[in-house]
Amino acid sequence: MDSSARQARKEYDMSIKLSLIATMALLTAVEAADRAVAKTPSPSTGEILSSAPGDPSLAQVRAATDRFRDVNVALAEGYVRDPLNLCDTAEMMGRPAELGAMGIHFFRPDLLGIAGPPNPRVEGTGIHTDFLRPSILIYEPQPDGSLELIAVENLVFAKAWKAAGHDAPPSFHGVTYDTMIDDPSTPADEAHLFEPHHDRHVWIYRENPNGVFAPFNPAVTCEHHRNGSVHAHHAPLSR
Repeated sequence: MDSSARQARKEYDMSIKLSLIATMALLTAVEAADRAVAKTPSPSTGEILSSAPGDPSLAQVRAATDRFRDVNVALAEGYVRDPLNLCDTAEMMGRPAELGAMGIHFFRPDLLGIAGPPNPRVEGTGIHTDFLRPSILIYEPQPDGSLELIAVENLVFAKAWKAAGHDAPPSFHGVTYDTMIDDPSTPADEAHLFEPHHDRHVWIYRENPNGVFAPFNPAVTCEHHRNGSVHAHHAPLSR
């Protein structure tokens, strides 16, 4: 990595740290919202949602999350918009541009177990894997400024997951979660300033030519994203 790439990465990492520190101030409000959500009946069953043996079907996940098509409902239930307001693309993360994009992430700090600022990376204790109540929602910005729900995601921190007695990453529908660990020899931060973690995207609201469980979707665009931060320039990875 040359000196300009190292400097760009250093500035990018610092901007994320400052934004995440500010986000921690929202945790109290988020936790209060979560307590309210925990008492909210499931719209389909009238009972408190809980994980059942085996994985829910994609149709069940869609039914359980359909209300989040309205981003205001997500905000009211404790989801927090990415403090950098990034619309993530494969190219931003040093991957081939043709893989597509992810979109804008809204997350539940409580479900991720994030209780403090980065030190030096974001660490969490959450081992939440229930896709009937995903820890992350992903939206695509629209031409009129609105947001369209396109995918859901769960993320567990590798250290917490192993401490809970798991030797292998979690899986969903037989597909093992992706393991994200930063490679310091590359200009891109593959773990997005998080400690090593496992995550799984599920594209139930936007068909994905790469597959329903792929990280990026070529049918997603960030071209209508406005007023957001941007990643420091990262050259595509050769690996």
